[in-house]
Amino acid sequence: MRIRNLLPVLIGATIVIAIVLYVAFYFIFLDLFVDLWWFRSLQYEAYFWLRLLYRFILSGGVTLFFFAVFYFHFWIASRYLGLNPPDAVLLDADKRRRFQRFADVFMSGSSKIYTPLSFLLAIFIAIPFYEQWEKGLLFFFGSSSGITEPVYGQDVSFYLLSYPIYMLIQQELLSTSIILFLLVGCLYWLEHIFVPNQSKEYPLGAKIHLSILLGFIVLFVVWGFLLERYSLLYVDSHEPVFFGPGFVEIRYLLPLIWLSIFTFLATAIAGMVFIFSEKHRIKLPLIISSLLFFAMLGLQKVELIPRLMTTFIVKPNPVKTEGIFMQYNIEATLDAYDLNNIKTIDFQVKLDATKDIEKWSTQKHFENIPVWDREFLNDVYMQLQGIRPYYRFPAVDEDRYFLNEHLQQVNLAAREMNIKKLPSEAQNWENTHLRYTHGYGAVVTPAAQDADKPIVWYLRDLNMTSDVGFKVKYPDIYYGQEHYQYAIVPNKLTVAGLSTSEADKRYAGRGGVPIPGYFRKILFAFYFRDEKIFFSTNISTRSKLMIRRNIIERINALTPYLHLDKDPYLVIGKDRLYWIQDAYTTSDKYPVSKLAEDDFLDGVQNFNYIRNSVKIVVDAYDGSVDYYIVEPDDPLIKAYSRAYPGVFKNLDEMPDELRKHLRYPRDLFYMQMKVYAKYHQITADLFYEQAETWQFATVDNKTVRPYFITMDFGNCNDKEEFVMINPMTPIHRDNLSMVGIASTLDHDKCGNSYDPSVTIYKFRKDVQVNGPAQVDALIDQDPDISEQFTLWDQHGSSVRRGRMIILPMDNSMLYVQPIYLLSTKTTIPELTRVIVSIGNQVVMDKTLWSAFQRLKKLFIKEVKESTGSGTTLGN
Repeated sequence: MRIRNLLPVLIGATIVIAIVLYVAFYFIFLDLFVDLWWFRSLQYEAYFWLRLLYRFILSGGVTLFFFAVFYFHFWIASRYLGLNPPDAVLLDADKRRRFQRFADVFMSGSSKIYTPLSFLLAIFIAIPFYEQWEKGLLFFFGSSSGITEPVYGQDVSFYLLSYPIYMLIQQELLSTSIILFLLVGCLYWLEHIFVPNQSKEYPLGAKIHLSILLGFIVLFVVWGFLLERYSLLYVDSHEPVFFGPGFVEIRYLLPLIWLSIFTFLATAIAGMVFIFSEKHRIKLPLIISSLLFFAMLGLQKVELIPRLMTTFIVKPNPVKTEGIFMQYNIEATLDAYDLNNIKTIDFQVKLDATKDIEKWSTQKHFENIPVWDREFLNDVYMQLQGIRPYYRFPAVDEDRYFLNEHLQQVNLAAREMNIKKLPSEAQNWENTHLRYTHGYGAVVTPAAQDADKPIVWYLRDLNMTSDVGFKVKYPDIYYGQEHYQYAIVPNKLTVAGLSTSEADKRYAGRGGVPIPGYFRKILFAFYFRDEKIFFSTNISTRSKLMIRRNIIERINALTPYLHLDKDPYLVIGKDRLYWIQDAYTTSDKYPVSKLAEDDFLDGVQNFNYIRNSVKIVVDAYDGSVDYYIVEPDDPLIKAYSRAYPGVFKNLDEMPDELRKHLRYPRDLFYMQMKVYAKYHQITADLFYEQAETWQFATVDNKTVRPYFITMDFGNCNDKEEFVMINPMTPIHRDNLSMVGIASTLDHDKCGNSYDPSVTIYKFRKDVQVNGPAQVDALIDQDPDISEQFTLWDQHGSSVRRGRMIILPMDNSMLYVQPIYLLSTKTTIPELTRVIVSIGNQVVMDKTLWSAFQRLKKLFIKEVKESTGSGTTLGN
């Protein structure tokens, strides 16, 4: 009978244990094994264990700490300090036995009830620490930045590294103290009520215990008030004029916070005196201090006084009362967005451009002007160099290479694998994971091209034809921008003709997780929920599993605390292809700095501090990932580098062939210029007036975004620079105010060292300089150009204008705009003409050289006519 009764229990226990083991294996150990093998394949096994150890120590340590706090106080309360029944009770044996049983329940409760209760409460309190454990890591490994904010005199690193974790700790400790006070108070109340023949007064021990808990509450509330002071640095009530605290916050709210602290402490002291006073007679100090405390809290919520101060003090004298706070905002924002070291050059535009045209009349100046836009070029690459239906060019990049005896700007793109264009029956498991596993090679074209001619190729076709010296030993692309699924290579399949006429070479790289036997095969089958991995006979002991092959996904899995730029770019090395990815460290806690308005980083919003701290290199062939620090002064990357030794390398360790191709991130420059458009007005008077606020130049209601160009700007002894240009106009105007140029060249040494900088070419207010929209209007007003556009639009094609290039030339501004024809029968854009403009002269021709020569003749003619007639040139 006993066996029959136990059988259902045994079956149920077996099922429960099996379910627990399955869940633990599938959701914990399986992921742990796969991640460990993957990190090991990238030679980051020590880093893997270190991150796991940090997370375990910080999360586990916090849980253990709160468990000990809860358990200790419950254990103390369960002893019921001062529990001594009167003699009358002791004389009654029956009552004595009942009293002893009741007392034993409380005294033994710490092990039977308080242990699981303390554990559950500790987990509940520690949950925020599990999610934000990396903030604790920054706190422990952080260091001083050397920059002091002016309001409270704290180092900026305090706000970036310590303040977030302090806020979290204060909230959790305050919650813990309140929960303990309530639960322990209830416990004492139960003991006091149910223990027979107790006096009406609580024992001294219980009062002391509760007083200590109340003292902790007071301590953590005061700490909260002290931290609340720092929250004034992030108020946005003065937007859009300026960000941060103003006259009302510093002169009114801050004193109220201090008064709240003092009155709260007075209330707490008066409360203690009241509790321990005889028959609770001393009430008046408690009442007065409580009223004062709540009055201070109420005054912080009342809007009438701040409104009156704003109306009668601030608004009549805005710069006088809040000028200092505007200055704080300006200085903090410029530093937070790395805009402190911008060099400004007063660019004087001369009305007579003859000398500049004469000086620029050399072929060298036109070999790098990028007349092909990335958007149009992508279609050209797909149509002419896709070649096979399973190849695709996800993005077109810009770069510079030393070709034809000088630095030359090129467009390039990786030919990656994408089998979505194959017939549906071909998109099976074997083709997807064993056969169509990688892309192949790249295409390269010069940025400067002649119109109405076949496009020139520097690298093309699957046999990697190049007339300028491009040679790549391993052109296979196993890791790229496509959304790749897992691949298993090498395998036993004979794959012919995917990239060249010969059979594909067997994969010989070190990338991928080895699959030496059946144990890993079955684990990978469970991991991907795909039994074919285990049963496939084409997988050998030499095969390797490649996972996380999208470079963004790959980097995020390694370093989720770095925020990635949206535009990784391809670099062609001597041996293989590489991807370079810009990475940022960000924070929303830089004091008094304006919050960014654009979500230019995926998943990152409301930050007010950013540094392009790291350049990441991903090998397209074997997937190796290397991190190089380019902003060693950034407090955040310094903390991560200390926490994870060996992960981040110095920039000097980057191979020279890759360092030559580092560039200023396009999206970062755009975001910085958006901030600088207002914050270049560095005095409170100018900042308040906003008379010189800029905006991005526009053409046809489209923003002209920053673009790359390779040009000699006279900074380094005729050395060409790969820079980014960003034109801006006055707000609500179309004339040009400035041209920003972002460079990576060290202008002091003129070497190859990476030294990012921004230079602003600022135009004088007394001279009209055409903006892109005004040049666009000049093009529309030219009768010859308009007639040609109309003619093209009537013959089965449409005219599309490309991106307008704006270049400073000594004392003039050069405008270049490509013209494309799009046929209704094919999607291949054709570069058909190039428009060149200086001042009010506009010329359209087939080549930049010929257009510039025609423009030169027009200016010479205009100068002669104006000299003969005695008139003045107009710009």
